[in-house]
Amino acid sequence: MEMRKLGNSGLQVSVISFGAMTFGGSDKNVYGRMGNLEGKGAERIVHRCLDAGVNLFDTANTYADGRSEEILGEALGGRRHEAIIATKGYNRIGPGPNNIGSSRQYIIKAVEQSLQRLGTDYIDLYQMHNFDGLTPQEETVRTLDDLVQAGKIRYVGISNYSGWHLMKGLAIADKLAATRYVSQQINYSLLNRDAENELIPLSLEEGVGILVWSPLQGGLLSGKYRRDSATPENTRLAGNPDLKGAERERIDSIVDVLADIAAQRSVTISSVALNWLLKKPAVTSLLVGARNEEQLELNLAAAEWSMNDDEEKRLDKISEKPWIYPYKMYQLFGGERNPYYLRGEPFRSWRKS
Repeated sequence: MEMRKLGNSGLQVSVISFGAMTFGGSDKNVYGRMGNLEGKGAERIVHRCLDAGVNLFDTANTYADGRSEEILGEALGGRRHEAIIATKGYNRIGPGPNNIGSSRQYIIKAVEQSLQRLGTDYIDLYQMHNFDGLTPQEETVRTLDDLVQAGKIRYVGISNYSGWHLMKGLAIADKLAATRYVSQQINYSLLNRDAENELIPLSLEEGVGILVWSPLQGGLLSGKYRRDSATPENTRLAGNPDLKGAERERIDSIVDVLADIAAQRSVTISSVALNWLLKKPAVTSLLVGARNEEQLELNLAAAEWSMNDDEEKRLDKISEKPWIYPYKMYQLFGGERNPYYLRGEPFRSWRKS
């Protein structure tokens, strides 16, 4: 399993990481559609990951109302020292105004609860799950730094921030001489390339590693739902509006190219979709989930090969959407002076340099 540095830190993480959102789901919470692994089933999945070289395991304090963290901690057991545990906080953990967000009050409480559920005395990577517009970023950054100094967490990151929110957070950390964010966890896939506008250029410029959530876009790029297939029931895709109309046609066109490359390579469609992401600049690791061991093996296989530039270009072309302002100005006028923003050859060349 290939290892990559997480941003400008010295932390090495596997290019495929495990997302524990499939742990602990039930009819009592929205995570039942994601998965309901626990006990020996979860333990087998976690140990198979470790045996395959996967060292990063991601969860959150609100996944399955905290059960995901508990199950992950139990599954790691005596092998906790082999794992990089990443968890998140921000979402509501109780009634009242102080049980949601990124305040000092919330973060300290949430971290203590996560430590207890995970059965560990430190969290390797603690991430703010979303942006809190009511709490000054100085408060959030300082609180996270205090927890690093206390040994409760070792690295800090964010998820789902806009470019300017993240940049402001980095600037505040520099101003306060506090711990910098080493990673951002974002949605990025052949179906959602919005991150290429700001988030990826920012990562390249500031040394922030990218952890990708939903790299198969909730299963739309798994190959299970081909052209003219029925809308799935009792899955996370049920009722998804993207399975209709013009967007469905776009999905089908992309999956057709994925299928063609997969057939030539004798690999799965999902493996091709994951491999395309691993070719992209600043991407450190892809968070993959699994309801069972068979799904896990299919996802792990994506790290065993690498597509060539021609295959990458085919997928770039079929998945590209029209440029938006102001980035289309860089394309139209002097785009070669803005290599971070260019899609295509200059972007690829920057990655290799």
